[in-house]
Amino acid sequence: MIASTQTNHPLSGVKAEADDAARPIETATARLKSAGLRITQPRIAILETLIRIGQPASIEQIHGDLAHDSCDLVTVYRCLAVFEELGLVRRSFFHNGTGLYEINLGGLNRYHVICKSTNHVEEIDAETTAELREALNRIETILKTRGYNEVSHVVEFFGVSPQAGRIAAATANAATAPR
Repeated sequence: MIASTQTNHPLSGVKAEADDAARPIETATARLKSAGLRITQPRIAILETLIRIGQPASIEQIHGDLAHDSCDLVTVYRCLAVFEELGLVRRSFFHNGTGLYEINLGGLNRYHVICKSTNHVEEIDAETTAELREALNRIETILKTRGYNEVSHVVEFFGVSPQAGRIAAATANAATAPR
């Protein structure tokens, strides 16, 4: 794990418990502290960015959303690796294999559909997500009864969004129109 010498952040002494209705950043910093990690300015900045974005984002998107001087790209990579190890972020993927990271503060998994044309990430509606969770829970239970431990999953859906499909059709029609 990565440990830094910076502990002068106001949240470095925050004591938030899972039962508290703590702000997301307090919950995240409490998880860092309980893992024996220091609360640093770059870690706070990255966590705040993940919370603000609220959906899966690439490392480059996260870095781009950070304040100019908050940290370099390598620090973002390192912090996200530590956060993933702690379960503070979930990793998913674009259809081309690019990693996406989403804050995970202990709630239920959220599922998304990602447009293959635009890379736009959209959360799946609540009713469909509930059905998906139920099916995945059944599968995980079956695997556990077969002796598997630490069962987890990654589910991503990919497609061309209706908007991207209309744009592609309009572009194709414009290209073939007589001049």
